[in-house]
Amino acid sequence: MIALFRVPALFFAFLFINLALLIVCLARPFHKDNVHVAGRLYSMMAKIVGLKIVIKRDPEVKLNHPYVFIANHQNSFDVITICRAALPGVVTIGKKSLKWIPIFGQIYWLSGNIMIDRKNSGKARNTLDIAASKIANRKTSVWLFPEGTRSYGRGILPFKQGAFRLAKTTNEPIVMVTASNLHNKVKWNRWDNGIVLIDISAPVPLTEEYSIKEWMHYFNNQMKQKFDDVNTQVDELEKSR
Repeated sequence: MIALFRVPALFFAFLFINLALLIVCLARPFHKDNVHVAGRLYSMMAKIVGLKIVIKRDPEVKLNHPYVFIANHQNSFDVITICRAALPGVVTIGKKSLKWIPIFGQIYWLSGNIMIDRKNSGKARNTLDIAASKIANRKTSVWLFPEGTRSYGRGILPFKQGAFRLAKTTNEPIVMVTASNLHNKVKWNRWDNGIVLIDISAPVPLTEEYSIKEWMHYFNNQMKQKFDDVNTQVDELEKSR
């Protein structure tokens, strides 16, 4: 019964938010804070689906400081959950095909996000050069999903090397953003679908201690541990409600 109200409410909220964001992006196209604004607005829909978002940010993560953010990618609800953690001055790297999605795709492009052509490895490498240039020239942070695909309940998948090559090239630290489990979290006819905890970990510089591939495996293991940790914390928080 709740779904009969929740689904249309979510549709109209998504439509209204996209129209508001389109106005913002047309007024200041490619502004470095557009993604931050989008994350805050999209996350307002979390209440409609019965989710409470809790964000824990390590005090060492400073605002408007360039980082390479890596985040876990779970399902379509990411746009209203983990994207809430996008800080001012961050842009994402996403699939070039996103720009063909009506309204949303144009907002994604006008927000200053970097589009990558995954079918063309040469262009994909050039995209990382563009991201490095943005970090160096505009002091912009870049947000990537190193798994490269949604996990759909499979935990933390193996990482790809792009984020770590970017961090090495720019000499900027990696910041892990880990959201608690979203798989089967939302039941459309359940009023309260619980808590999503998002942890923004302390920055870690990529020293010469490890190679890029070794750093990739290191952070993959770290995110697996953090994922288990935030899920345990969510269980404790939900029991105490």
